[in-house]
Amino acid sequence: MQVYRGIEIATAKVPLIERKGVPHHLIDFVSPEINYTAGDWARVAQAKIEEIECRGRVPLLVGGTGFYLRALRRPFFPSPQTNDSLRQRLNKMRQERGAEYLHRLLRRFDPLSAQELYPRDWPRVQRAIEVRLQTGRSMSTQKEKRAEPHESTRRLRIVALSPPRDELYRRINERTEAHFAAGLVDEVKELLAHGVPPESNALGAHGYRRVVEHLLGKRDLPSAVEQTKLDVRHYAKRQLTWFRHEPGVEWFGGFGEEKRLLQPVLEILDPQVRHK
Repeated sequence: MQVYRGIEIATAKVPLIERKGVPHHLIDFVSPEINYTAGDWARVAQAKIEEIECRGRVPLLVGGTGFYLRALRRPFFPSPQTNDSLRQRLNKMRQERGAEYLHRLLRRFDPLSAQELYPRDWPRVQRAIEVRLQTGRSMSTQKEKRAEPHESTRRLRIVALSPPRDELYRRINERTEAHFAAGLVDEVKELLAHGVPPESNALGAHGYRRVVEHLLGKRDLPSAVEQTKLDVRHYAKRQLTWFRHEPGVEWFGGFGEEKRLLQPVLEILDPQVRHK
């Protein structure tokens, strides 16, 4: 979600002052009105990786969204453009009946894709339904059309953190409260006032989704805060599960700011990084 301009507080973007001296890419370059996809990101990321390596530098891909990493390592098949009318109908179904209803619908249309997706992962569930309805074929039967992975993916070294669960959840709760205290509700109000659709991908991000519900009168503010904490804790659990199923991941126990982790992580990276 850091690709979107104006989506600031709950995405915890690296402050501009901390980016000095270390170029950061693919941040703040997409309008929040656009439903930018993991496939879109992967295509741009490939070009950016080539550009960085041509300058003799080593690109570091940093984040926690495993789906985007998978889009880079295993490119998606060509899919149809979003049909706004169909998406609005599906959004209405989800809002009235819940994300689990869409997942049950997908099980009828495309059981294999439904098996691979969490019921609450409604953006991807919804996209799989759209592909089936727009093309007449299930997403699972079209995967053989995938393009070959970019050659840089053969050189990827993947590092993942597995911190103590209790402390992780405590930090998530504290960070959520800090986001609301920092003006998250006002940020969402401003985005809506500037025409960003409440059902957009940008406002479907954790934190933003529940604030939108609050502003639409669907829940009170304390409920939005508590539900966001729960959403992010569940997401963190799914992240750990996702990366445990990714091949080639090297795990480290702890949080990223712990100095004891710095040297062992650097040891597995490219020598160009180790000696800088």
